[in-house]
Amino acid sequence: MNDIVDSYLATWNATGEQQRSLLGQHWSPAVTYADPMAEVSGHDGMSALIDGAREQFPGFVFSQVGNVDAHHRQARFQWGLGPEGDEPVVVGFDVLVVDDSGKIADVRGFLDKVPG
Repeated sequence: MNDIVDSYLATWNATGEQQRSLLGQHWSPAVTYADPMAEVSGHDGMSALIDGAREQFPGFVFSQVGNVDAHHRQARFQWGLGPEGDEPVVVGFDVLVVDDSGKIADVRGFLDKVPG
């Protein structure tokens, strides 16, 4: 599951064609995503959500914080968003579930630290 978390974060850091390619490779076309600020589905919904986050935090990157805890087809992990190499400005905790083909099918996100 570490690889799928790496692909998940890479998708959040990608733009344009690279983002669309990662969505196609690692995300189910029927993916559902919910966090305290958004609820979207499908590749188009994810792309719009990711683009919105990148616009809100230009130049910031998503990175893994701590270890991945996984069992069966699900993983939970903490992530940070901030300038590369600096302390994250935003910290969250996501749970993702993969489908039978190993693609991300469902994500539940929580925000632990947000700017004031």
